[in-house]
Amino acid sequence: MSLQYYLYISDAKIDMLLQQIDPGFARKRVSEVGVSLKFISAKRTVEDPGSERVARLERVVRYVDDFCDVGTVDEPGQYVRGRLPMRWGPLGTSYVVYFAGGTERTTVGLGGSSGHVLSAAEKDSGTFAPSTVPGIIQGLAPALGEDGDAAVAASALAATHLASRQLRGAEQEVEFLAKRLLAGPSPYPELDAHEDMTVLLGSPLFVALAD
Repeated sequence: MSLQYYLYISDAKIDMLLQQIDPGFARKRVSEVGVSLKFISAKRTVEDPGSERVARLERVVRYVDDFCDVGTVDEPGQYVRGRLPMRWGPLGTSYVVYFAGGTERTTVGLGGSSGHVLSAAEKDSGTFAPSTVPGIIQGLAPALGEDGDAAVAASALAATHLASRQLRGAEQEVEFLAKRLLAGPSPYPELDAHEDMTVLLGSPLFVALAD
Protein backbone atom coordinates (compact mmCIF):
# COMPACT_ATOMS: atom_id res chain seq x y z
CA MET A 1 0.00 0.00 0.00
CA SER A 2 1.33 3.43 -0.95
CA LEU A 3 1.17 6.07 1.78
CA GLN A 4 1.08 9.78 0.98
CA TYR A 5 3.36 12.21 2.79
CA TYR A 6 1.37 15.42 2.45
CA LEU A 7 3.06 18.81 2.51
CA TYR A 8 -0.05 20.87 1.84
CA ILE A 9 -3.81 20.28 2.01
CA SER A 10 -6.19 23.14 1.23
CA ASP A 11 -8.95 22.73 3.78
CA ALA A 12 -10.78 25.78 2.42
CA LYS A 13 -11.05 24.39 -1.12
CA ILE A 14 -11.83 20.88 0.12
CA ASP A 15 -14.65 22.16 2.34
CA MET A 16 -16.10 24.30 -0.47
CA LEU A 17 -16.08 21.43 -2.97
CA LEU A 18 -17.22 18.79 -0.50
CA GLN A 19 -20.31 20.79 0.40
CA GLN A 20 -21.28 20.62 -3.28
CA ILE A 21 -20.34 16.97 -3.79
CA ASP A 22 -21.66 15.36 -0.61
CA PRO A 23 -23.02 17.61 2.16
CA GLY A 24 -23.75 14.58 4.35
CA PHE A 25 -20.13 13.45 4.25
CA ALA A 26 -19.00 16.94 5.23
CA ARG A 27 -21.12 16.84 8.37
CA LYS A 28 -20.50 13.24 9.37
CA ARG A 29 -20.22 12.72 13.11
CA VAL A 30 -21.10 9.97 15.52
CA SER A 31 -23.29 10.75 18.53
CA GLU A 32 -24.19 8.61 21.50
CA VAL A 33 -26.84 9.23 24.09
CA GLY A 34 -26.79 7.42 27.40
CA VAL A 35 -29.80 7.21 29.68
CA SER A 36 -29.85 6.10 33.33
CA LEU A 37 -32.38 6.30 36.12
CA LYS A 38 -30.54 9.18 37.78
CA PHE A 39 -29.40 11.29 34.82
CA ILE A 40 -29.36 11.65 31.07
CA SER A 41 -25.97 12.05 29.45
CA ALA A 42 -25.15 12.98 25.90
CA LYS A 43 -21.75 12.67 24.40
CA ARG A 44 -20.38 13.17 20.95
CA THR A 45 -17.36 11.40 19.52
CA VAL A 46 -15.44 13.15 16.79
CA GLU A 47 -13.19 11.36 14.36
CA ASP A 48 -9.46 11.99 14.61
CA PRO A 49 -8.86 15.40 12.93
CA GLY A 50 -5.90 14.14 10.90
CA SER A 51 -7.63 11.08 9.48
CA GLU A 52 -10.82 13.05 8.81
CA ARG A 53 -8.84 15.70 6.94
CA VAL A 54 -7.30 13.10 4.64
CA ALA A 55 -10.63 11.31 4.16
CA ARG A 56 -12.29 14.57 3.09
CA LEU A 57 -9.45 15.28 0.67
CA GLU A 58 -9.60 11.78 -0.83
CA ARG A 59 -13.37 12.08 -1.33
CA VAL A 60 -12.92 15.31 -3.30
CA VAL A 61 -9.94 14.01 -5.29
CA ARG A 62 -11.90 10.92 -6.39
CA TYR A 63 -14.77 13.11 -7.56
CA VAL A 64 -12.48 15.51 -9.45
CA ASP A 65 -10.66 12.63 -11.15
CA ASP A 66 -13.93 10.92 -12.12
CA PHE A 67 -16.11 13.85 -13.18
CA CYS A 68 -14.04 16.99 -13.80
CA ASP A 69 -11.77 18.22 -16.56
CA VAL A 70 -8.32 17.17 -15.32
CA GLY A 71 -5.31 17.85 -17.51
CA THR A 72 -1.53 17.87 -17.31
CA VAL A 73 0.93 20.68 -16.70
CA ASP A 74 1.58 21.00 -20.44
CA GLU A 75 -2.09 20.58 -21.37
CA PRO A 76 -4.07 21.88 -18.39
CA GLY A 77 -7.79 21.39 -17.91
CA GLN A 78 -9.91 23.04 -15.24
CA TYR A 79 -7.75 21.02 -12.85
CA VAL A 80 -4.12 19.93 -13.24
CA ARG A 81 -2.40 16.79 -12.01
CA GLY A 82 1.37 16.77 -12.00
CA ARG A 83 4.55 15.23 -10.67
CA LEU A 84 7.56 17.50 -10.81
CA PRO A 85 10.73 18.53 -9.00
CA MET A 86 9.67 21.78 -7.30
CA ARG A 87 11.13 24.37 -4.95
CA TRP A 88 8.73 25.74 -2.39
CA GLY A 89 8.38 28.06 0.55
CA PRO A 90 7.09 31.50 1.57
CA LEU A 91 7.70 34.12 -1.08
CA GLY A 92 7.42 37.75 -0.09
CA THR A 93 4.95 37.32 2.73
CA SER A 94 4.24 34.88 5.54
CA TYR A 95 0.73 34.12 4.32
CA VAL A 96 1.41 32.83 0.79
CA VAL A 97 3.26 29.57 0.16
CA TYR A 98 4.55 29.11 -3.38
CA PHE A 99 5.61 25.98 -5.29
CA ALA A 100 7.77 26.57 -8.37
CA GLY A 101 8.83 24.15 -11.08
CA GLY A 102 8.31 23.33 -14.71
CA THR A 103 8.68 21.05 -17.69
CA GLU A 104 10.47 21.61 -20.97
CA ARG A 105 7.31 23.32 -22.21
CA THR A 106 5.76 25.01 -19.16
CA THR A 107 6.80 27.17 -16.22
CA VAL A 108 4.60 26.32 -13.23
CA GLY A 109 3.73 28.30 -10.12
CA LEU A 110 1.29 27.10 -7.46
CA GLY A 111 0.21 29.45 -4.70
CA GLY A 112 -1.94 29.09 -1.61
CA SER A 113 -2.32 29.86 2.06
CA SER A 114 0.66 29.11 4.26
CA GLY A 115 -1.89 28.10 6.90
CA HIS A 116 -2.64 24.96 4.87
CA VAL A 117 0.95 23.72 5.03
CA LEU A 118 0.90 20.74 7.37
CA SER A 119 2.37 21.73 10.76
CA ALA A 120 2.03 25.43 9.88
CA ALA A 121 1.62 27.56 12.99
CA GLU A 122 -0.17 30.58 11.54
CA LYS A 123 -3.15 31.15 9.28
CA ASP A 124 -3.13 33.68 6.49
CA SER A 125 -3.90 37.32 7.08
CA GLY A 126 -3.83 38.78 3.60
CA THR A 127 -6.32 41.18 2.08
CA PHE A 128 -7.18 38.68 -0.67
CA ALA A 129 -7.51 34.94 -0.24
CA PRO A 130 -4.05 33.45 -0.92
CA SER A 131 -5.50 30.87 -3.35
CA THR A 132 -6.87 33.55 -5.72
CA VAL A 133 -4.95 35.34 -8.47
CA PRO A 134 -4.98 38.73 -6.62
CA GLY A 135 -3.89 37.07 -3.38
CA ILE A 136 -1.02 35.17 -4.98
CA ILE A 137 0.20 38.20 -6.91
CA GLN A 138 -0.12 40.40 -3.83
CA GLY A 139 2.07 37.90 -2.01
CA LEU A 140 4.65 37.64 -4.80
CA ALA A 141 5.18 41.34 -5.48
CA PRO A 142 7.38 42.22 -2.45
CA ALA A 143 9.74 39.32 -3.21
CA LEU A 144 10.38 40.23 -6.84
CA GLY A 145 12.73 43.10 -6.10
CA GLU A 146 13.18 45.93 -8.57
CA ASP A 147 11.45 44.00 -11.33
CA GLY A 148 8.41 43.20 -9.21
CA ASP A 149 6.25 46.23 -9.94
CA ALA A 150 6.89 45.99 -13.67
CA ALA A 151 6.12 42.27 -13.74
CA VAL A 152 2.92 42.66 -11.74
CA ALA A 153 1.84 45.58 -13.91
CA ALA A 154 2.52 43.56 -17.07
CA SER A 155 0.42 40.55 -16.12
CA ALA A 156 -0.12 37.87 -13.49
CA LEU A 157 1.66 35.39 -15.78
CA ALA A 158 4.68 37.71 -15.92
CA ALA A 159 4.80 37.77 -12.13
CA THR A 160 4.43 33.97 -12.06
CA HIS A 161 7.29 33.54 -14.55
CA LEU A 162 9.60 35.85 -12.62
CA ALA A 163 8.75 34.39 -9.22
CA SER A 164 9.32 30.84 -10.43
CA ARG A 165 12.76 31.83 -11.68
CA GLN A 166 13.71 33.62 -8.44
CA LEU A 167 12.55 31.13 -5.81
CA ARG A 168 15.58 29.48 -4.22
CA GLY A 169 16.02 26.32 -2.20
CA ALA A 170 16.38 22.59 -2.64
CA GLU A 171 14.10 20.83 -5.12
CA GLN A 172 11.81 18.04 -3.97
CA GLU A 173 9.91 15.64 -6.18
CA VAL A 174 6.23 16.27 -5.48
CA GLU A 175 2.84 15.33 -6.87
CA PHE A 176 -0.16 17.60 -6.79
CA LEU A 177 -3.71 18.28 -7.87
CA ALA A 178 -4.39 21.96 -8.47
CA LYS A 179 -7.11 24.27 -9.76
CA ARG A 180 -5.95 26.04 -12.90
CA LEU A 181 -6.14 29.81 -12.42
CA LEU A 182 -4.31 31.14 -15.48
CA ALA A 183 -2.39 29.67 -18.40
CA GLY A 184 -0.88 31.29 -21.46
CA PRO A 185 2.20 31.98 -23.58
CA SER A 186 5.40 32.91 -21.77
CA PRO A 187 5.70 36.69 -21.37
CA TYR A 188 9.52 36.43 -21.39
CA PRO A 189 10.46 34.10 -24.27
CA GLU A 190 13.97 35.56 -24.32
CA LEU A 191 14.57 34.07 -20.84
CA ASP A 192 13.20 30.63 -21.63
CA ALA A 193 15.25 27.57 -22.47
CA HIS A 194 12.96 26.68 -25.37
CA GLU A 195 10.69 28.44 -27.83
CA ASP A 196 6.92 28.55 -27.46
CA MET A 197 6.93 27.92 -23.72
CA THR A 198 3.83 28.57 -21.62
CA VAL A 199 3.21 29.67 -18.03
CA LEU A 200 0.72 28.03 -15.67
CA LEU A 201 -0.56 29.53 -12.41
CA GLY A 202 -2.63 27.32 -10.15
CA SER A 203 -3.70 26.76 -6.59
CA PRO A 204 -3.28 23.25 -5.17
CA LEU A 205 -5.86 21.09 -3.44
CA PHE A 206 -2.90 19.08 -2.18
CA VAL A 207 0.85 18.70 -2.59
CA ALA A 208 2.62 15.53 -1.42
CA LEU A 209 6.13 14.19 -1.59
CA ALA A 210 6.43 11.71 -4.44
CA ASP A 211 7.87 8.24 -3.80
